Amino acid sequence: MRAVVQRVSSASVVVDGRTVGAIDEPGLLVLVGVTHTDTPAEASRLAAKLWGLRVLQGEKSCSDISAPLLVISQFTLYGDARKGRRPTWQAAAPGPVAEPLVEAVVAELRALGAHVETGVFGADMKVSLVNDGPITLIVDV
Repeated sequence: MRAVVQRVSSASVVVDGRTVGAIDEPGLLVLVGVTHTDTPAEASRLAAKLWGLRVLQGEKSCSDISAPLLVISQFTLYGDARKGRRPTWQAAAPGPVAEPLVEAVVAELRALGAHVETGVFGADMKVSLVNDGPITLIVDV
């Protein structure tokens, strides 16, 4: 699994003109991509990593200060643009494989005590954020 993690002051996701997920305080916006070989074990490891990642102000983690997370599925994280001008998506897992694993990350975060907002899997989403720092990391598990 792969995640792009951004420290944000606020973030939201809109689908069909309706806000479906938002955090209005400092936290993390997490874009999650799934590849064919990922399992629930990777989902659990990613959730634990996200919950404990010390990138918030004062080197705090979400677990330290109960900061919220906005988790959004993003199959394009496994896009490959090394050849030509059109990316391929072959490394991205198909929806029936990816969706349960993204949901597992969210469920595991909630089990750890996190406040988690989400997008809508497979939807055309409009994501807005105020990047704080800016701090952006790529996390692979």
